Order: sequence, then structure tokens, then C-alpha cells
Amino acid sequence: MTLARLDDLGDRLVVVNMNTTRRGALSPELYATIMEAMHKATDPRIRAVILTAEGGFFCAGGDLNVLIERRTLSEAERRDKIDDLHDLIRVIRSCPVPVIASVEGGAAGAGASLALACDLIVAAEGAKFTAAYVKAGLVPDGGLTSALARMLPRSLAMEMCLLAKPVSSEQMHALGVVNALAPSGQCDARAHALADALAAGPRDAQRVIRGLVATAYETTEAAQLDAERNAMAHAAGGPEAAEGIAAFLEKRHPDFSG
Repeated sequence: MTLARLDDLGDRLVVVNMNTTRRGALSPELYATIMEAMHKATDPRIRAVILTAEGGFFCAGGDLNVLIERRTLSEAERRDKIDDLHDLIRVIRSCPVPVIASVEGGAAGAGASLALACDLIVAAEGAKFTAAYVKAGLVPDGGLTSALARMLPRSLAMEMCLLAKPVSSEQMHALGVVNALAPSGQCDARAHALADALAAGPRDAQRVIRGLVATAYETTEAAQLDAERNAMAHAAGGPEAAEGIAAFLEKRHPDFSG
């Protein structure tokens, strides 16, 4: 049974299609497929990566049957297994191009971590984001508490994690976590439209902007000012800035294809 598929669409976009039979449950095969997509994104022709799933549900997170099996492992061995997930989150965060989550149905547990690790999220109307670890006597992983703390009011993050309260895509959109809502079944089309918009932009500038936004949550204002100064000084002397400024002054659309 194929649990994940990597679709290389032309020379600009890579799509990770998560499994259709188990609601996108996380697996070593899925980890490997996403890792492969992130590696493909180092190709300068690739402009975006989309994480999606056929079958009407983005990702159900970890498989409880696997967690039962892991009870026989030592705590150190269980930490190593969790590090596999955390390495995946780190790789998504450090991808050289923007990563878009296309969330049909919902994202649960580590599946929510996966979605929130992406740069942009398109979610279907009525989709649910859940963190119901507490129902199984477990606690969040995959960077979920960090993501929720950055993106949601503390009280709502507590409701999600302590009371297993689902949060709708509409509420996530109102809070600015979800970038775009789409009718059910149309998330991928909207995600591809976002990817097309990104592909028309300057790849190197986008990569640097992603890095600056990421560090802004973790560093001091003084350090961030220094990072912005250095990045801007470098960008201003590059070919993307030359083309972008010229296009603006000449009142035409810039061509960043080079």
C-alpha cells in the first residue's frame, strides 16, 4: 500500500500527496517522502512545495497503534523516534522555498504541527484543527505548543490542548493562522494559485524573508535589526533588486525568471 506520493509538476512545483487510506497518518514512508520533497526544493527551478492529501483529510497525526508498540521501548528510544518527527518539522521550516499546506477535512495532533510548520495554509471551509493528545493521556509534540503560542491567544491554545477543543478553519482564518478558505474539494486549486503567485516573485528574496520572519519570533529586536540590515545590504546589490527596481520605475511587471 502506498502511503505517500511525490508529484513533480513541471520545473516549478513539488507536491507531496499524503496517504488516502489512513487519513494521512504519519509514517516513516511519509517522513521520507516529505524529506525528498524538501531536497528537490534545493533545485533553483523549484519555487514552492505543496503538502496535500487525497481522500478528504489532511493528516490525522500519529498512529496510536504504533504508540502502543513503542511502550516496549526505553524512554531514550522513544525520544529518538520523536526526534524523527522534529527533524521533519525543522526541515520544513528550513526549506529554501515557501511550503503551502492544503488542508481538506482537518489536521489533528502532529498533523496540525505539520500544517502549522508551513509558510501558508489553505483550508477547506468546515475543516478542523485539533490537538486531542490529552484524551489519550499524551502531550503535544512536533513543535505544536510553540506554533500555537505564536499564533493563537493563550486561552485558545489552552482549550485546544487541555480540553481537546477543535478549532474551525473559519476561526483560524479570522485569527490570521489560515491564509485562505476554500470550498471543500477546492483547496488544492487555491494552493496551486498561491504557488503560481510565489513563482512569479524573486526566489532569493523570498528565501531570505522566510528566514527573517522565522528568527523574528526567537531573537531580540536588536539582533533582528542587525539581521535585516545585513540581508537588505546584500539584497540591494543583487540581480533581483536590479530587475525589481527597474521594473517599478519603468511601470512594468518584473521578470524574476532568471
